[in-house]
Amino acid sequence: MIRRLRRVVHRAYRRTVDLSHPARSPLGSAVVNCVLYEDGRRRPGPYTADEALRQARASGRGFVWIGLHEPTEAELASLAERFRLHPLAVDDAVRPHQRPKVQRYDDPDGPGTLFAVFKTCRYVEHEELTATSEVVDTGELAVFTGADFVITVRHGGHGSLGPLREELEAAPEQLAKGPAAVLHAIADHVVDDYLAAADALQNDVDAVETAVFSEHAGRGDAGRIYQLKRELLELKRAVTPLERPLRTLATAPLPPIGESIRPYFRDVADHLARTCEQINAFDGLLDSILQAHLAQVTVAQNEDMRKITAWAAIIAVPTMVCGVYGMNFTHMPELRWTYGYPLVLAVMAVACVVIHRSFRRNGWL
Repeated sequence: MIRRLRRVVHRAYRRTVDLSHPARSPLGSAVVNCVLYEDGRRRPGPYTADEALRQARASGRGFVWIGLHEPTEAELASLAERFRLHPLAVDDAVRPHQRPKVQRYDDPDGPGTLFAVFKTCRYVEHEELTATSEVVDTGELAVFTGADFVITVRHGGHGSLGPLREELEAAPEQLAKGPAAVLHAIADHVVDDYLAAADALQNDVDAVETAVFSEHAGRGDAGRIYQLKRELLELKRAVTPLERPLRTLATAPLPPIGESIRPYFRDVADHLARTCEQINAFDGLLDSILQAHLAQVTVAQNEDMRKITAWAAIIAVPTMVCGVYGMNFTHMPELRWTYGYPLVLAVMAVACVVIHRSFRRNGWL
């Protein structure tokens, strides 16, 4: 119930606030926020990255959370130098379209950094599913996690962490667990969006299934089914590769992930596994629906061919008779008989009626 309420709040927040334009800051236009937390509580006042990091390390009880939206290489390079981020991880964070993953980069002069990449996902609302409808919109979120800092790099017009930050600030006891708690909250937030998208896709799958098996099913349903499968594949590419990284976070000893926070990652991994099962079920169901639709089209085509064949057989009888009597022979049966013409018409009509009834009895007409 709490997760469902959280998803509703997130969707309402995205509808009412324009989150695509990042805030201005001394570090550059890509920096959305730079916040210092101590003992799980937000310290008031604006901070630069240097000031926040210096105070966090001086107190030994806090950490810095810096959020960026589509930064340039130069903007991220200045932060990479301050926080000793690995160049390979920085390159992956600047350039989107990375595979979901979790990597640890050791630092000989410090505890090292954990680098995670998540695919964000949003269900695109639409009145009616068509062969060109966009159903799923994906983005990317990279997270650098150290002993005293968290840096998030977001790509795409959705997946804002504003509501998540407010939730964490409302629970200082969880935020006091440090950067690992923020990483867990981000992973949980991303998986919640997967669940919301999968639940919304259920309606589209049900609508397509109902349309295919209705009495007024159209042959254009194949395009809708194929488009839905493509959008489902995009969601699957975002969700499925994340299973192993989450299991790693839940089981492997990766600083700064402490023993107390690992059960939370196991819970997120379980929810992700449920989402993967739901998506795989949708994929299998759409395969079955597509095969059933193609079978219906084939049956309809066979019925059309039977009707055409039956009518061609009926028309063949008068055509044959007229063809015979259209010959210019002098001596032909009943040629000069007074009742010959109506008799031939009657014979053709009776033959056509008999053949028509025969085809109707056999289900061809």
